[in-house]
Amino acid sequence: MDTTRILFICSEISPFLPDSEMADVGRLLPQMAQEKGREIRSFMPRFGHVNERRNQLHEVIRLSGLNLIIDDTDHPLIIKVATTPGSRIQVYFIDNEDFFQRKHGLVDDHGIPFTDNDERSIFFVRGVLETVKKLRWKPNVVHCQGWFTFLAALYMKKVYRDDPVFARTKIVLSFSENDAFDGPLGSRLREKLILDGLRAKDVEALAVPTYENLLKTILNFSDGVIFFGKKDPQVTALVRESKKPFIHCKKPREEMEACNEFYTQIIRTR
Repeated sequence: MDTTRILFICSEISPFLPDSEMADVGRLLPQMAQEKGREIRSFMPRFGHVNERRNQLHEVIRLSGLNLIIDDTDHPLIIKVATTPGSRIQVYFIDNEDFFQRKHGLVDDHGIPFTDNDERSIFFVRGVLETVKKLRWKPNVVHCQGWFTFLAALYMKKVYRDDPVFARTKIVLSFSENDAFDGPLGSRLREKLILDGLRAKDVEALAVPTYENLLKTILNFSDGVIFFGKKDPQVTALVRESKKPFIHCKKPREEMEACNEFYTQIIRTR
């Protein structure tokens, strides 16, 4: 039996959020990995439109209670959990009243991105990594799905690089043709990351935190890339320039097996 441990950090997972291709991948890929004998953990944000009662979320008191400081402000971390219907997969939810109580995901009623999405992303990925440390669970692979999760790669490779939980972890990024955001991700993202212990040279491109510059930065700290859906020539060029192992899944729901095989490939790379 394959005892590989895979940590899935997802921006969306069905059925907890409205159906989308990436939400389906967030559910199906961990399920297939588990069926292959792999040990998995899945995390997502507890966005305000996740129905706690219908999905039977409950707080995990032993994992909650930590305060995360972002830009000199304390934010309490709350961990909730639910089980995906039809499987034995537990999904951990990162929650906080300041960041995740609004009844939307990353954009408002008018489709405009929230101005604090940079801090929401930092809080989410740090909350995931701190919770995994509390669980004392060492992943072989961390799969970051969607730009909202990408900063986890930067934190693992730099801030947590000496932590035995993440010391030998390989990082896979995945995104789709609909993943990009418009405009900059806040005006002070680079400054906030430096305050968090990251070196200025590691986040130099994030002085202008566009989607392209975020991807360019995070590719430096990843070990492999999965792209879902129709190729974006600009994004494809960045991935090729990074020389990272790469697979393209044109029909995500039908190509989960290829993704699972990709994990094995990434684990074997030096």
